[in-house]
Amino acid sequence: MERFNKSRVILMPCRDYDEEEIYRQLQVGIRLLGGLEGLIEKREKILLKPNLVRKAEVDRAVITHPAVMGALARILREEGYENIICGDSCGIGTASRTMAGTGMERQMEKYGIPVTDFSHPVKVDYPQGHQAKQFVIAQDALDADAIINVCKMKTHALERVTGAVKNMYGCVCGLQKAKGHTLYPNAESFARMLIDLNQLLKPRLYLMDGIVAMEGNGPTSGDPVKMGVMLLSADPIALDAVFCRLVDLDPQMVPTNVHGMQYGLGTWKTEEIEVFTPDGEVSMEEAVSRWGNPGYRVDREKYGKNIWNALKALKIFQKKPYIVEEKCRRCGICVESCPVEGKAVTFKNGRENIPVYNYRKCIRCFCCQEMCPHKAIEVK
Repeated sequence: MERFNKSRVILMPCRDYDEEEIYRQLQVGIRLLGGLEGLIEKREKILLKPNLVRKAEVDRAVITHPAVMGALARILREEGYENIICGDSCGIGTASRTMAGTGMERQMEKYGIPVTDFSHPVKVDYPQGHQAKQFVIAQDALDADAIINVCKMKTHALERVTGAVKNMYGCVCGLQKAKGHTLYPNAESFARMLIDLNQLLKPRLYLMDGIVAMEGNGPTSGDPVKMGVMLLSADPIALDAVFCRLVDLDPQMVPTNVHGMQYGLGTWKTEEIEVFTPDGEVSMEEAVSRWGNPGYRVDREKYGKNIWNALKALKIFQKKPYIVEEKCRRCGICVESCPVEGKAVTFKNGRENIPVYNYRKCIRCFCCQEMCPHKAIEVK
């Protein structure tokens, strides 16, 4: 593999989800990164890991777009890679069911790539973990020689944004994902766990679909916003940091960036990142000027550490989920997805009324907000 003095992030402008344009841009991007063979050997078993958090219309920007997955699959096949599967562990449903009707299942069928639902969990000890010493990982993820992480550019209630690093949490199986929120109940511990997970599974390549991103009440109930880019890198921290810069968010405000650099997964520092486009290298300032969106709706609130810790101790100004009554359909998914023993959100007064939160129990993991299919839960 070609070696770079800095962490290289490829920014590929794409105005829309035209499959041929994505295919051409991705070809150039992979070449600028040193080529596939520098990252993955032809004999190796490859896992494509999209973001399939739950079933949703493609134009809502909840999941990785099928056109991006199709272009990547086409390139892999044309380059002679034969042993490829695609999978994820979804918050609701299975990978195959989530793909159905989105066009992604047709893309995988077109290129002869089987879809796996990550239904076989394996307990893995990880004594070198900084936060997590053990994981329950999908067998297919463990069996893969090389993982290609195909994430989505979105906001996130807990970590501010979700991108390259956070997408790997889908390799944790089923109910263990909810349990993880109780084991790592705040943004800092959850971020450190995510760094451990990425270092355990060691994806070879990270691709971010930001052609249409999600802003606001992400990662599933936000609003689509055109960003017009795809990002590609072998360094997930650098990739997420470029995402942050494009949306006018200080990378240091994202816990996965800070802990990722601290523990050696990558770098968020601008001076240690080189940004390349199909037309050549550009400065971070030029990239932000040409492709950035300073109006992107993301949490940019910043507090001094001592003040913030004091406010949290007093339970002042803590983020918390709340239900927008006129949007709630009383489906109960928020109750089902709550990982807290005894539930922090329940149908206290029967299903004819909206669920009620017990904020003394709530650990602010925002699983309820993430899983709500009706955009009825917001964070304040």
